[in-house]
Amino acid sequence: MSTEVDRARGLEREGIQTDRVRWNLSTAVLYEEAVRRREAMIAAAGPLVCRTGQHTGRSPNDKFVVREPSSEAEIAWGKVNRPVDPAQFDALHKDLLASLRGKELFVLDCFAGADPTYRLPVRVINEFAWHNLFCRNLFIDDPAAEEAAAPQFTIIDSPTFKADPTRHGSNSDVMIALNFAKRLVLIAGSSYAGEMKKSIFSVLNYILPLQNVLSMHCSANIGAAGDTALFFGLSGTGKTTLSSDPDRMLIGDDEHGWSDRGVFNFEGGCYAKTIRLSADAEPQIYATTRRFGTVLENVAVDEDTRELDLDDDRHTENTRAAYPISFIENAVPSGQGGHPRNVVMLTADAFGVLPPISRLTPDAAMYHFLSGYTAKVAGTEKGVTEPKATFSTCFGAPFLPLQPSRYARMLGEKIARHNARVWLVNTGWTGGPYGVGQRMKISYTRAMIRAALSGELDAVAYTKDPVFNLDLPASCPGVPAEVLNPRSTWANAAAYDAQAAKLAQMFVENFKTFEPGVSAEVLAAGPKG
Repeated sequence: MSTEVDRARGLEREGIQTDRVRWNLSTAVLYEEAVRRREAMIAAAGPLVCRTGQHTGRSPNDKFVVREPSSEAEIAWGKVNRPVDPAQFDALHKDLLASLRGKELFVLDCFAGADPTYRLPVRVINEFAWHNLFCRNLFIDDPAAEEAAAPQFTIIDSPTFKADPTRHGSNSDVMIALNFAKRLVLIAGSSYAGEMKKSIFSVLNYILPLQNVLSMHCSANIGAAGDTALFFGLSGTGKTTLSSDPDRMLIGDDEHGWSDRGVFNFEGGCYAKTIRLSADAEPQIYATTRRFGTVLENVAVDEDTRELDLDDDRHTENTRAAYPISFIENAVPSGQGGHPRNVVMLTADAFGVLPPISRLTPDAAMYHFLSGYTAKVAGTEKGVTEPKATFSTCFGAPFLPLQPSRYARMLGEKIARHNARVWLVNTGWTGGPYGVGQRMKISYTRAMIRAALSGELDAVAYTKDPVFNLDLPASCPGVPAEVLNPRSTWANAAAYDAQAAKLAQMFVENFKTFEPGVSAEVLAAGPKG
């Protein structure tokens, strides 16, 4: 759109009545607006520091999908994809639009998907200036293409509007509602900016598999030899950290597609956890927290000096940095790579019993992809006093509109077609569970991944873990041999055996839901409960 009149009409087409529209603003102007409106402050080194209030993370119980004829048969209805009636969605839409009448709004036309063949034009309409900057950082900004591309999906984001459970069918005053027929996402009642990013991820997880493109919750990078690697993992397992390797080019840190052409990033930026971020261990990510353009969520800052304290979790453990991927010096400008040669599945095992690295057969890869295991540590949630297992199918269950088996089947087919090696890497605890053992040294994890990606682990001897049914390398350059076998790191072998048996049984119980739809070979590749 080329004129202010056209832009105003554009919002009229969205049903919004206001003449106070700020369209496709630059980073500098959005900074000014966020500060003018007292939404944020500028920290000493230049980042914009924002608070998200009550909601410091996603609200999975407040996410809904409209049950309508065009998508109803495809959606995997249940706890992840809660249905809401079209009439309730329409009431939410009407009421939300009425609340925005006459307000100053910030609009961004952008894209999701680096591959032009599968690129999704997105329009984001924000009540907050800093939310608009967050989207400018996280989505793909291509002004030349934006002029010619009509939005195919729209987000209307209003943190101050409160949903009504009786009228709108919500669970609370927060509601994130996706309507595939109207190609519209409504976000009400939450200031957590990640809701916008993950809503479009959910949209792509619906659209792309129907085009035979596997959508994935993973990071990706590429080596000097052109070898692409994928890193699957839930939050806190090291997906962003381990893909940000100065010796490899970063394709993206969180969301990707795998088409017949190769891998492509969905995003134009990164959304990294910053709590206790270390300049020594994670220099690339740490550097982004010290520059203009980065949006920091819920990071503690000194009111007088404006100095950051990345170790302070007074607001939340889930402190975040949102920055353009260009802030990473060795990022791939195109956001695209070839077919992966290696697939790494990351877990942070707080029970301390999984090996730090193991090689997976294709059947075992399907087992662990469907399982999507990690563990929360004691103390991170009220009432959690010992490690708590978390199984998130395909390492991204909250964002999958379709049946999980569909994504798993596509991954299995692509691994087989392109002869990709698959690895399970534990970035969690060794020598005992959380509180007894210690976190795996990141230098060891990097050495193991480096050896796996380079092919150095192809020639070493392997042994079979009798409990988890995994192939363990007997040696790895840069890693003490005793570290590779978790049982040998425990002072009490019997205590290890008991803890390992306990976790193995959790795998078995969780996988029962998949048993009717998987082969006997996949089932046999899992732990022995």
